[in-house]
Amino acid sequence: MRKPIQILSLSLLIQSALTFCGPSGENKDRGYIVKVGDAAPEFTMQLTNGKTVSLNSLRGKVVVLQFTASWCSVCRKEMPHLEEEVWLPNKDQDFILIGVDYDEPLEKVKAFAKDMGISYPMALDPGARIFSLFSHKKSGVTRNVVIDREGKIVFLTRLYDTEEFEAMKEKIEELLN
Repeated sequence: MRKPIQILSLSLLIQSALTFCGPSGENKDRGYIVKVGDAAPEFTMQLTNGKTVSLNSLRGKVVVLQFTASWCSVCRKEMPHLEEEVWLPNKDQDFILIGVDYDEPLEKVKAFAKDMGISYPMALDPGARIFSLFSHKKSGVTRNVVIDREGKIVFLTRLYDTEEFEAMKEKIEELLN
């Protein structure tokens, strides 16, 4: 009797994996509920310096939202690259990169930014409210959302993949030129 249950369990597991992933095994949506071409959802966020910023107020700029958290090792791997290769070369243009920290308190986020040596702005995301506008709440951080000057999503990343990161940098450069 145990064998049919195991076969059924394995069959259901394979079926759900194929539904969630493409034939290559790569996750089709990678946890996102938005896609390239969508208008970015409107929200307001509080930066660690106390200022409040709405996404609408950033229209006319190329925006990168980096969803991150202090406990995320992949985020920590990616952040120096964002600082050196994305933020510093573009910060004096119509460009903004904001680290959106997943549900951590202000002092922890400030310490995280200092520890990572980043100079780009960080925002608080209590209850992962902003994160859940873009991704399934349990889908994990280490993701970047690139938004064009009109507020349209033009690039999405997940985890830190050097090829994908380079493609994101090229997209940002294209949007700024």
